[in-house]
Amino acid sequence: MEITAKQGELQKQKTPCLVLGLFEGKALPAALRPLDQLLDGLLSRLLRDKEFSGRHRETLIIPTGQHLPAERLLLLGLGKDKGAGLERLRQATGSLISVLGARGLTSFASDLPLLPLKGTTLTERCQAMTEALLLAAYRFDRFRTVGREEFPPLLSAARLLVSNASERRSAEQGIGEGQAIAAGVCLARNLVNEPGNVKSPEFLAEQARRLADEQGLSCTVLERPALEAEGLGALLGVAQGSVREARLIILEYKGGNSDARPIALIGKGVVFDAGGISLKPAEKMEEMKMDMAGGAAVLGAFCAAARLKLPVNLVGIIPAVENLPSGSAIRPGDILTSLSGKTIEVINTDAEGRLILADALTYAKRYNPRVVIDLATLTGACIIALGHQASAVLGNHEGLIRQLLRAGERSGERLWQLPLWDEYAGQIKSDIADVKNTGGRPAGTITAAAFLQKFAGDYTWAHLDIAGTAWEDKGQPCIPKGGTGVGVRLLVQYLRQGAAPQR
Repeated sequence: MEITAKQGELQKQKTPCLVLGLFEGKALPAALRPLDQLLDGLLSRLLRDKEFSGRHRETLIIPTGQHLPAERLLLLGLGKDKGAGLERLRQATGSLISVLGARGLTSFASDLPLLPLKGTTLTERCQAMTEALLLAAYRFDRFRTVGREEFPPLLSAARLLVSNASERRSAEQGIGEGQAIAAGVCLARNLVNEPGNVKSPEFLAEQARRLADEQGLSCTVLERPALEAEGLGALLGVAQGSVREARLIILEYKGGNSDARPIALIGKGVVFDAGGISLKPAEKMEEMKMDMAGGAAVLGAFCAAARLKLPVNLVGIIPAVENLPSGSAIRPGDILTSLSGKTIEVINTDAEGRLILADALTYAKRYNPRVVIDLATLTGACIIALGHQASAVLGNHEGLIRQLLRAGERSGERLWQLPLWDEYAGQIKSDIADVKNTGGRPAGTITAAAFLQKFAGDYTWAHLDIAGTAWEDKGQPCIPKGGTGVGVRLLVQYLRQGAAPQR
């Protein structure tokens, strides 16, 4: 999709569709009055007679006849102007894809970047619009061999209108930033959507190597001999039920000063999770190809960070395994020795994500990170607690958590903090090992984080449970069905907000 910024007057735009944004309950803006005059007052009448109210994502298409160079107008509602922000703009913009596609329209021009959204800049609005357009147009259809003609045509061109040359430069900056971020999200979505028969741990490692080659990153992949030599016993324990062997993927991006300590991003990479011996129910097990969404988010964030040339040093660590039942799989009651030396009693083999993250958190220590953030589709309990509207955040540093919460609001990938009080650690005490891998049903998301905390050491650390947000069943304006790519926009926004807190 070609997204451009253009300086020009609305009434002079030659386009199949001119999209105009309107707030609910407001009079016709002064900028639209020249259009209204050319249309003999039609826009004013539509608002006065409440044929169009401006409700969020409400649309109305108006043929222009011979009155304007634009063939039609599309009125797009943004809801009440009070509280309207970037996420409202993303949602409204994303809804255009289906409205235009249903009518076979493949290009449009719009005044949406010029809307007065309090606390936002033109660059940010153009970034948000670009993200929305590219993410709403996303399709994972490479396995479809029949019925492709049923798909609506893809949008090929979008023209974002501005008032002067200075605004055009700001808009072009925002468009470029939005394209970089959307590329990272789409990479993550593609990886999540790949089927289990394609997506082995080695496949994930190959994608990391490819990304490193394309973006000038450093990539190291540890295979079983190296993992055994290093002593990553928790990771290897989860992997031993599958014939597809584990990988530990390490990416490095050096955009900051050579002596600056890196931020470590750790992503769970269970390429398919059948639960192991503690087998999952058959219903919806096919969705467990998404259990590596944390790892996908890390790869997507590295892609975006490199394209944006962010001035920060990053280390990405993705433990990649497949969790299957077999004669060689770990059993409930087994005891694993982790890289840290701590022993872990396995109560439930379906609580495997925390086992591989334990070793990844310990491995990160050799990079002396100033901040560690892990992302994982870790617990079904998180879906019970927060549904599919927010990811959970827990950690040991309130400043870091506040930064992540703020990044979530700004990026549209919202977080909600859950407590991590010392009392919860009592649920994962083992009688025969240092710790057990599940604390039962009560506070399942919290006790999983309490388990990880035992391996986070003295890091400034936060854990993001994305179990409820990594997969979309129904489809939303900017999120088609399937993998969402959640975490990429959040992490990029966090990294762009500035220096992270240090102890």
